[in-house]
Amino acid sequence: MKKFALIDMDGVLYDSMPYHTLAWQQMMTEIGISTSREEFYLYEGMTGKATIDLIFQRELSRHASDEEASRLYRRKADLFVEMGRKERMRDADRMIHTLMEAGVGRVLVTGSAQNSLISRLNEDYPGAFSEDMRVTALDVKHGKPDPEPYLRGLDKAGVTADEAFVIENAPLGVRAGKNAGIFTIAVTTGPIPREAFEQEGADLIFPSMSAFADALPDLLKQI
Repeated sequence: MKKFALIDMDGVLYDSMPYHTLAWQQMMTEIGISTSREEFYLYEGMTGKATIDLIFQRELSRHASDEEASRLYRRKADLFVEMGRKERMRDADRMIHTLMEAGVGRVLVTGSAQNSLISRLNEDYPGAFSEDMRVTALDVKHGKPDPEPYLRGLDKAGVTADEAFVIENAPLGVRAGKNAGIFTIAVTTGPIPREAFEQEGADLIFPSMSAFADALPDLLKQI
């Protein structure tokens, strides 16, 4: 059995992606840039600066400055908070309970720096993620799809790639996990089609968190 699970946050632990995508779109609309909510699902896992820079290069043919990226990401974060409390992903607590009961360690590996969710982890998932077992956007230079976040997760866990597995809901997160050499499970909790995860090389793909939580007890005996 694998020793550690490296677990994404948005779209895995919290049903927060609809709010993230809307906040991104609204922020971009405020500065006169037209985007679709759907595209931000595909950018999930990237740092805020990387996401802003990608859109600036596409729409304005220039890079975003550090000051612009910081200011715009703060605005996006404020919009996200204004949208109210984000609920836990259905059956994510059951997934976490199964891991804890089986003695599988847990590291949070998120591309987010959204403290409004990170600060709730102890309340919503008590005992699941100690403070020293968290990798956020503030801890890395390169967000997903770069393998750095998951390599940092392995370092924190003190295990090798073959002793861990990744739980993700975004194609770029799957790519990051695979680039780090880790067995990577995709849970399709959003609108991204299964084919996108297949193309990134996900080792297993589940259609919902409920389906994954159902399968997890037996799966832990096999991987």
